[in-house]
Amino acid sequence: MRNALLLGAATAALLPAVVHAQTVPTDALALSANAAAKSGDIIVTATPFDLDADETASIAAKVDRQQILEQGGANLADALKNVPGISASSFAQGASRPIIRGMDASRVRMLENGLSSSDVSDIGPDHGTPIDPLSAQSIEVVRGAASLRYGSQAIGGVVNAINNRVPMALPDQPLSGTISGGYDSVSDSGDGSVMGDGRVGNLAVHVDGFYRHADDYDTPLGTQANSFFHGFGQSVGASYFFGNDSKSHIGAAIQRYDAQYGIPSDSTYIDMRQTKVLTRSSFDLGSGLFKKFTFDGSFSKYAHDEDEPGGTVVTTFRNKEYDGHGELLLAPIGPVKNIAIGSEVTRREFSAVGEDSSYLFPTLTTSEAGYIVTDSPLTDSLRLQVSGRVEHVRETGTPASDIATVRDFTPVSGAIGALYDVGGAGIVKLGLTFSSTGRAPAITELYARGGHDGPDTFETGDPNLKIERSNSLEASLRVNAGPFRFEGSAYSSWFHNYIYGQLTGRTCDDDGVCAVGGDGDLKELNYQQQGAHFRGLEAKASYAVMDDGNRRLEVNALGDYVRATFDDGSNVPRIPPYRYGGGLSWSSKPFDADVQFIHYARQNKYGAFDFATPSYNDLSASVTVHPFTENRNIALSVVGQNLTDDVQRNAAALNRADVVQPGRNIRAVLKIGF
Repeated sequence: MRNALLLGAATAALLPAVVHAQTVPTDALALSANAAAKSGDIIVTATPFDLDADETASIAAKVDRQQILEQGGANLADALKNVPGISASSFAQGASRPIIRGMDASRVRMLENGLSSSDVSDIGPDHGTPIDPLSAQSIEVVRGAASLRYGSQAIGGVVNAINNRVPMALPDQPLSGTISGGYDSVSDSGDGSVMGDGRVGNLAVHVDGFYRHADDYDTPLGTQANSFFHGFGQSVGASYFFGNDSKSHIGAAIQRYDAQYGIPSDSTYIDMRQTKVLTRSSFDLGSGLFKKFTFDGSFSKYAHDEDEPGGTVVTTFRNKEYDGHGELLLAPIGPVKNIAIGSEVTRREFSAVGEDSSYLFPTLTTSEAGYIVTDSPLTDSLRLQVSGRVEHVRETGTPASDIATVRDFTPVSGAIGALYDVGGAGIVKLGLTFSSTGRAPAITELYARGGHDGPDTFETGDPNLKIERSNSLEASLRVNAGPFRFEGSAYSSWFHNYIYGQLTGRTCDDDGVCAVGGDGDLKELNYQQQGAHFRGLEAKASYAVMDDGNRRLEVNALGDYVRATFDDGSNVPRIPPYRYGGGLSWSSKPFDADVQFIHYARQNKYGAFDFATPSYNDLSASVTVHPFTENRNIALSVVGQNLTDDVQRNAAALNRADVVQPGRNIRAVLKIGF
């Protein structure tokens, strides 16, 4: 490990870099989520190696471009709603982060092409992530031990939006792309996007842009006030390919994101903007010990204003961030077929100006990390995967004591996983993974010190918090027996020094005067630690009733469950309830159709000073027509969401008492590929 750290640090010093994703042909990014577990589909977030999706001990998930367009939401969580184990924070249309196995914010790392999203969505649930689903070609989710490669802030998992903004392969055609447009009835919204890729000699060029305009959405109880979303963005990038078979490349891109969205539980709205510069490079090193070296990096300037209805700026939050990553792939050494060593360096400067600036004074966070990931096919049936990571995190800030404070943390993490192919035919595969992961406290957990109007909380951090550690055991089962397919996981995670925000039952005014039944309207929330236990199940299954090669009728089902308790016997707050459901899917050359029903249970196991959340049902259906049966690049879809018009409140949302999710929606989508 010491040698890995030294080499990793040297690579980070040479060039900027970011989390590596393999050179995958563009068309591989468009494979459907239904094919995610089939041989030949590579989920680049799961490992540094070109492994199929079913060659990792932990199960990863993937959502393709068509599914993203059909869901139509303004955030990544909406696109992932039917992935087992994934839910959403649902604070606003523009601020809904994915929740993985009951964990969110500082425990779920949001990435774009393996690069940090570089925002402040971890600082408040009303803060969005500047990645619109319309800019993504696919979205990948990695849970469990495989997320260790991405740092301690990925202790719960990783969500990675993948696009081709820095081209990773030379296009086969001189010019190709897609154009899409959509309309939602529930918010009278329109959206559109365009993506284009071109080639001139050994130079690959990419451009894209999107636009989205959604009004306040309708619910079964009436219009949800201040729930609008307006956003647009654009990007241009290029890569130059050289060397043997053009296996090496150097590339860069610049992208811009702008959005304005309302906070449904408040009267304010957020005006967000981000400019990001990316660089992604890969060098083929030949057939010796060193196979390939990658340098990736991002530099971002982010800001958002929290505005009153008349446009008066109340508070401005700023975030300037650099994320650099280098990774080296090695040739096989003995029984270890695949080896990757790497390093990551980040620097984050956060500040706020205005009325809510007392919530969190300026902070500086720096981190340096080194890691190693290995993959060893020990026999034709047994594969062993081992990884380790060491970080050093320094966080500088000013807590409520008004004494400038510097905290240093050195989380050490490791994982070992085994995948066994029962019978060696690929029909049944069993996975077992143990991981021990450390997480440094987040800046809000250490240094929060005041009121935040968006979530209506008065938060106080604890600058003496310790490293949070999760010891996890996960078992997975995959079955691919002709017409029947199954993927499922069972997991248990024991946390030492779990960090959480504890509601006290008191309310505070803006000056921090707190009392039970006090005059203030801010809920007092203090950060503290104790042991916690998360355990759960997640699974999906399908059975092809008919499949003649041209037509396929499939019955499918999914479900997930997570239970989280503290050592004192109380409940971890805002945990999603269990859910289950299923439906039918039809696919053919002229058209595809799908109907799904999911029941969300009542959440009775709520945290202190919280309340139960009623159950609800979610019925959806879709029809996609391919007018030119031999050219599936042209598709017209009609999608129905919440067709029963149920009142839906999200148990994981901090503002669920004031916010109802959208009612019945009919969405139309046109996609044209060329």
